[in-house]
Amino acid sequence: MTLSEVLLWNELKGKRVLGYDFDRQRPIDNYIVDFYCKELFLVIEVDGDSHYHDDAPIKDAIRQKKIESFGVHFLRFHEIDVKQNINYVVNTIYDWISDNKDKTHP
Repeated sequence: MTLSEVLLWNELKGKRVLGYDFDRQRPIDNYIVDFYCKELFLVIEVDGDSHYHDDAPIKDAIRQKKIESFGVHFLRFHEIDVKQNINYVVNTIYDWISDNKDKTHP
């Protein structure tokens, strides 16, 4: 895991976010996502600089669209936001869960 993934994992593990269980490095179809909550059908991805070069954005979009076809939702954060403003990231996750927890199942 990258430093930003470790920082975010420390906030997600042990059902620390509203009692929801997150897995790290979870396989979905032919892909591996950074973090996944099965109960919420929620993927959380931490994007580093490599996600913005060459054809990486196109590959990420194809990957995300395929995973979303299973009814899965995505939250994406840049690694800088995780490193420099973890409270913003965690609050965004809390807000998303609060707004969507009753309507996440496909």
